[in-house]
Amino acid sequence: MTTSPRRKSEPPIPSGRSVFGRMLYAVLWVLCRTLGVAVLGFRVRFAEPLPASGGLVVLSSHQSHLDPLLLGLACNRRMSSLARSSLFHFAPFGAVISALDAVPIDRSASMVAAMRAVIDRLKAGKAVTIFPEGSRTRDGRLGECKPGFALVAKRSGVPIVPVAIVGAYECWPRTRRLPRPGRIRLEFGRLITAEQVATLGEQELFDLCVTRLHEADARARVARSGGR
Repeated sequence: MTTSPRRKSEPPIPSGRSVFGRMLYAVLWVLCRTLGVAVLGFRVRFAEPLPASGGLVVLSSHQSHLDPLLLGLACNRRMSSLARSSLFHFAPFGAVISALDAVPIDRSASMVAAMRAVIDRLKAGKAVTIFPEGSRTRDGRLGECKPGFALVAKRSGVPIVPVAIVGAYECWPRTRRLPRPGRIRLEFGRLITAEQVATLGEQELFDLCVTRLHEADARARVARSGGR
């Protein structure tokens, strides 16, 4: 079943945010979604509705710099994504990305500190995007996933939704400075519930997530090529 991000094309309505953050998010959401549909052929499909509240790991393939934006446009929830702590040093830009729920990560610090920052955000009931490949694809294909996300999900006790992005690589590969028009497809897979996360061992959870991510990737490629 194919669905639009929201039936009335309305941006997510955040609560408990500053007036500046709410206004900025709403304006950017409408503007970017319009451009995404018109220029990037942006389409999205969900296997099932996402939880409306509570912590959620959005486990996504990583094709381009567009990915955090695309995920935010696809969901009816605000997404938190990881950002280098150095990006917050310039106060005006730091204020903007803070309003957009970026999570500062100090790459010079330990991995434990970075994971703790994500776990704290998840326990606070936020939806956090994690790219298990660690970096953008070099050839458009789904790369090898790193296992750290499984530990994060188990420590925070939240569900996981796998999502595949296909076509963003063609729009903005590593070799280009700026994106170009194209056709991008996002495929959200079936939710791995908090109960499953708690029951499965860390390796079992990792294997299940990777399998679901590959399944979503395969469906997205078929849909982008004109199939169903």
